[in-house]
This record gives sequence, structure tokens and C-alpha cells, in this order.
Amino acid sequence: MQKNILITGVGKRIGLYLAEAFLARGHKVIGTYRSHYPSIDALTELGAELYPCDFTVQSQLEELIQTLKQNYRQLDAVIHNASLWLSDDDTAGVDQVIAQMMQVHVYAPYQLNLALAPLLQNPETMTDVIHITDYVAQKGSKKHIAYAASKAALENMTLSFAAKLAPKVKVNAIAPALICFNEHDDAAYREKARAKSVLAREGGEAEVLHAIDYLMQSQYVTGRSLALDGGRQLK
Repeated sequence: MQKNILITGVGKRIGLYLAEAFLARGHKVIGTYRSHYPSIDALTELGAELYPCDFTVQSQLEELIQTLKQNYRQLDAVIHNASLWLSDDDTAGVDQVIAQMMQVHVYAPYQLNLALAPLLQNPETMTDVIHITDYVAQKGSKKHIAYAASKAALENMTLSFAAKLAPKVKVNAIAPALICFNEHDDAAYREKARAKSVLAREGGEAEVLHAIDYLMQSQYVTGRSLALDGGRQLK
């Protein structure tokens, strides 16, 4: 059965992979993107319905919410994948770093969940909200304190929204560590990154898709965070 799946941040990496995978299965993908990569045109050609939105700009977020409420009557899943990664010494300054981290990872999902909750109410089946958080939500980060704090807040919101939207809407989180390298990552960095987990490898985007499939198919899991970290806690 075709599902309406909203995925934020579909321009590259995990978001792009998920969008392509769900389109290939015949689902309707509704996506957001901050920058217009060639992948956006490719997804559109495949049938995705995409909307530009910079989550750091509140007015654009509000416009997106109104557009979604006007254009869609039902959603089966909302996957919060949009992310921004800034270090605490970024040239933007500490006030902008923490503000942008919170806006993208906390304020935007918070507002979207509240506004779209009525679209997720389906009398015939359970629906899903999935927050993509991060391994550092539990561990912290010396160089990315604001980022880690915002992802921890998103993980905590999983608990609150799971309670608020039950019993028809399941709300869970996925907390990945190393999923896939960037093309410019050199061999030394890759070796060091792999060594942080006992499985000593990158997970690959498919691991995120498998986790989402598990959560969406489950009829009894909500308010949980699923770790995808290769066993980092065992090192």
C-alpha cells in the first residue's frame, strides 16, 4: 500500500538515499531541501514532491508548514533527517552556532510535529514520526558542544511526543554514529574513525533504511532511540 512519507533534508547522503529507496517502492515522497543540488532535479523526475526550506530561517519554516497543511490531508510518516553540523569555533560566532543548531534540530522538528499531528491521525493504521539524532547525544562532543546538545534535545523530544501522540502515532529516534564517509575523507581519517567501534566499519545508508523499516513495521515500539553505532559503547 502506498504511503505518504515526509523526509526533511533530501538533497544528499542519508536523506537522498531514503527518498530514492521509498520512491522505488512506490511510495509518495514529500521532501524538503536547503540547497538545490542536481539530486533535487533527479528526485523530482522520479516523482518526489519537494519544497525548498532553510530551517535556520523561521519565516521559511512557517511557510513550509502552511504549504504542507494546504497540500496534504494525510501523512503516514515524518522522518526528521535535516541536519546542520557546525563546530563551536565556527566563524559565525558562538551565539549563531547554538542558535542555528537549536533551530534546525529542535525548533523545526518541534513545530513540524505539532502542526502535522492531525495529518498523522489515521483510524485504520499506526503512523510514525522518526527523529534522526546522533551518537553524540549520549556521549557529548568536546568540539561540537552545541551540535551534541541540540541532538540530545531532539532525542528527549522523542519521549514527549511519543506520549503526546499515542496511541495512533509512534515516535522514535535513530542515533547513528559513522554511517558513510565523505568523498574527501582521507585514508588516515577513515582508519581512525573505523577504529572507534568494535565492528570497525562504516554502517552504510542501508542500515538507516533497515532501522526505519523496523520502526515503521512495528506495532509495539514507541519512545525509543535505536543506536546505529557499530558497538562504540564497547570500546
